[in-house]
Amino acid sequence: MAGQGARQGQRIFRDFFTFGSKDLTHWFPSHMARGMKKMRNALRSVDCIIEVHDARIPFSGRNPIFGDVLDVRPHLLILNKKDVADMTPQETSKVRNRLKEEGVQDVLYTECLTQNSPSVKNIIPRVIELIENSERYNRVEAEEYTVIVIGVPNVGKSSLINAMRRIHLKKGKATPVGIQPGVTRSLMHKIQVSSRPKVWLLDSPGIMTPYIRDIEVGMKLALCGMLQDHKVGEDVIADYLLYYLNKYNHNRYVDFYDLVAPNDNILEVLVGVAKKLNKTSRFKTLDGTVVMRPNLHAASAHMIKSFRQGHLGTITLDL
Repeated sequence: MAGQGARQGQRIFRDFFTFGSKDLTHWFPSHMARGMKKMRNALRSVDCIIEVHDARIPFSGRNPIFGDVLDVRPHLLILNKKDVADMTPQETSKVRNRLKEEGVQDVLYTECLTQNSPSVKNIIPRVIELIENSERYNRVEAEEYTVIVIGVPNVGKSSLINAMRRIHLKKGKATPVGIQPGVTRSLMHKIQVSSRPKVWLLDSPGIMTPYIRDIEVGMKLALCGMLQDHKVGEDVIADYLLYYLNKYNHNRYVDFYDLVAPNDNILEVLVGVAKKLNKTSRFKTLDGTVVMRPNLHAASAHMIKSFRQGHLGTITLDL
């Protein structure tokens, strides 16, 4: 599925990935188009914009359409899921410097799975600071603040909102959370996340870029769960994951699945994963004999899930 290239010891690994015939260039459901229109209409009542993106891909997949929106209000970029990203000082410094070159000055890293996460506690104070240092236009007399939360699908917007409510209001979830992209389908009513000062959030549907022209960007989005797995193919996503892990010498998967050594052959790796998980499927041969074979689909799904949960290492894909 890909070309031969980089050597690791005596093994030869691919140095590029060939996607094949599948088409990722258009993925913009109608609810996203409606959501973008509602988002623009809501800006009159918004004091600040919080853009949430995945810390593993701080550059790939950030929707260029948001540029029209972000220029008119204070903007805070939150790189969520830092618990599964490479957070070395060198890497975070590199990310921040490049974002500054792209005009993004205010960045926070967060993870919202830890109860009362310290990183989430920093959001409201930073938002208030940005608002008070900016022109509020027609909202200058308002004593409460309204913030809109935007981002591509499945970056943890709803989880982040719920975490903020737990911290500042001691209340449970107010917006649905799901592992499939596109759970939030429409612009919701105001959700209170703080009482002193009073801050309301508008949650918005995940808005994906209408066209994914760069195949590497598309595969990174798919690997991080921002495209629906079945539209891309779990076998393809798993193969890209293997290609990436080998290319950058992330070998934790070898021990995690009790493999003999790093391997660039996705079929051989999936057989090993299925064996480790004891995942098999029943097949009938032409003569009616029932045989057991490794369940490669289950193995692919497990590899992808393990990456997304950080079991294969904390990795930033945008190097």
